[in-house]
Amino acid sequence: MLIGDFLTCIVEPGPWHTAVPDGGVTLRSNTKISVLLVAVFAAVVTGALLIFGNGPDTSSADADSRVVRADSHRLDTATSGDVTLVEFLDFECESCLAAYPVVEQLRADYAGQVTFVARYFPVEGHFNAQNAAVAVEAAAQQGQFEAMYQRMYETQPQWGEQQTSRAPLFREFASELGLDMDAYDDAVADPATLDRVLADRDDGLALGVQGTPTFFLDGEQLTVASAQELIDAAAAAVDE
Repeated sequence: MLIGDFLTCIVEPGPWHTAVPDGGVTLRSNTKISVLLVAVFAAVVTGALLIFGNGPDTSSADADSRVVRADSHRLDTATSGDVTLVEFLDFECESCLAAYPVVEQLRADYAGQVTFVARYFPVEGHFNAQNAAVAVEAAAQQGQFEAMYQRMYETQPQWGEQQTSRAPLFREFASELGLDMDAYDDAVADPATLDRVLADRDDGLALGVQGTPTFFLDGEQLTVASAQELIDAAAAAVDE
């Protein structure tokens, strides 16, 4: 998990919330992390630091199978090398929004070298986190996981931290992406879609995930104090 630059969104509901400054989301770039992006990370954590105990040992074959499943959503698949970075995420988590540009930069920097996997981990204290994940999974059933994943982060300030369902807004996103809306509606209503989301969350809990974002690099849970440490960890894994 990340502590320091990102204030982790914790599993149990509580008063801890991060703040992401106005200015939108930085999209994928081949350049190194900017001074402005560092400033965003610094602003995310102000006045609070969450320290969690050690999670269960993830070195066993059983734990490894929980980190990445056959049906896990892969944003990119390495064509060379076997480095895999997995993120357990919550689309309503402001800390995940802060991490999003870093992940996008890493995807650009290590295209073809690293497999990037996104896994759902909706936090109970976020009213629309589960709705968002179900919407993304419904889009995934039409081959549009990444497009809806990106749309959720790009629009999070529009719908996050609200106490009413934003499922109708997520349906608008699906329509804008050109999805078959009858199929989308059927998928959202199908309990199997929610079950798919919660299966990811259950794996995360079994692995000791206590908040979002939490990253696993080659099967090992990361505890890093800054975005730069995440970048460095990925670079070291690629260079091995």
